[in-house]
Amino acid sequence: MTPAPASKPRKPKDLMSRIPAGFVRAVLRGHSSLGLAFAALIYLICLSGSIAVFAHEFQRWESAAAPQVTAVTPDAVQTAFEGAIARGGPGVEHVYITLPSADFPRLLLYVDAAEDRQYLADAKGQIVEGSAFAWTEFITRLHINLHLPQMWGGFLVGLIGVALLSSLISGILAHPRIFRDAFHLRLGGSKRLQEADLHNRLGVWALPFHILISLTGAFLGLTTIIVGVLGMAMFNGDVNKVYALFIPAPPVDDPRAAPVLDLRPMFAKLPQDGGRIEYVFTEHPTEMGGAALFNVKHPDRLAGTDSYAFRRDATIYNEKQAATNNLGEDILAASGTLHFGWFGGGIVKIVYFALGLGLTYLAASGVNIWLARRRDKGRPAPSWERAWAATVWGQPAGIAAAAVAALVADAIVPTIATWLAVSLVFLAATIRLPAERLSRIGSVATGALILIAAATHLALRGGIGAADGMAWIVNAALIAGGLFLILWARRRSVAAAKPAPVAAAA
Repeated sequence: MTPAPASKPRKPKDLMSRIPAGFVRAVLRGHSSLGLAFAALIYLICLSGSIAVFAHEFQRWESAAAPQVTAVTPDAVQTAFEGAIARGGPGVEHVYITLPSADFPRLLLYVDAAEDRQYLADAKGQIVEGSAFAWTEFITRLHINLHLPQMWGGFLVGLIGVALLSSLISGILAHPRIFRDAFHLRLGGSKRLQEADLHNRLGVWALPFHILISLTGAFLGLTTIIVGVLGMAMFNGDVNKVYALFIPAPPVDDPRAAPVLDLRPMFAKLPQDGGRIEYVFTEHPTEMGGAALFNVKHPDRLAGTDSYAFRRDATIYNEKQAATNNLGEDILAASGTLHFGWFGGGIVKIVYFALGLGLTYLAASGVNIWLARRRDKGRPAPSWERAWAATVWGQPAGIAAAAVAALVADAIVPTIATWLAVSLVFLAATIRLPAERLSRIGSVATGALILIAAATHLALRGGIGAADGMAWIVNAALIAGGLFLILWARRRSVAAAKPAPVAAAA
């Protein structure tokens, strides 16, 4: 009896390839709908977040003429503290002191009074000029709360983080071959296929980063809601009891007038174990109920800081060691640092910036792919193409213009107004200009405005004779970026002007 021929061995299938086709189509529709619904906000938050990674560097850039301070004594801090309160006027509620660090070699004091003000001080504690950080405040607040009221803006940004995380997950489920084709790029052919491949490859290559950023962003943005829910569930709606689990409660309020809080004996009681004092938060510094909270960062710990809360008489009423944190406390404490890349120095920040721009490109290219697919199916949407081009290039142009306004005006309101005005100009231009031309104009305008920002800094902020070398690094990066955008736009214009190749006769 002749044996039956052996069956041909089948190639093993990966888990993603076993997903039913109907499910894939449904998830793809959901992925597209979710991306389109939140595309503009995801794009803006990713773009501003990529820039905000360098918040400390931009603060140094804005205060380039101020003296660099690498270390301060308790006496110098006390002198600066008293000087800031004297200039802050009546009704000082809090003073927040940022001590010098490698990222930010300045002594910065923020006074919370009838009119909020901030001051820089030199190594001796004398108040100096150059404490305006309108540009840094603009870009960080744009990312954190979109310049909306803090609670509602933060909540909206948190929801966008959830939407981004959902888009990432649905994008993976909607493309069963996405991991198997991780290095497959169709270059030189169809522009839509090329952009789709790059969109999918970037989504896979940097997936851990994308999930980390969206997850921590959602968590940070929704903190207020999370605290509110915990307060209702555990403490009959008292959210202060929830915050008290993580933040030392203030001492008993005593509004009687008193001399300015003396921080020096508090410095003396801090342990000398290699930690660096990052911040000092003072409450009611001119009242008998005054208190101060010292945050001490240890270089070998990513998550958390030690905190020591002092009464006016320099007795400690609350102490928290980061080494005793449980896992949840470590995750909570590390969320902000991980989200912004403020660990590991400049190399980590550059990596975060590049990966952040990649995530920004994912948001932009997703809409581009959807629009190109409509054109290929004979259902073009030129009005949407123009609106999206105005968004993609109106935002970087508006942000660059805001940098110029911040350097000139030294105030946040004109900075925000400039950003809004440029954004509206680009949207208004969609009435007459096609999408491709809007993109080229936006690229040139963004590059030119970046160059103008660098020139404005050199002219108005002591850039030529800056005491801080970071000003030169930032200006060099701005000039390189501005020139790149202008030259790239010129190259696109030349390529667009070339006639299409004529097919050879049969």
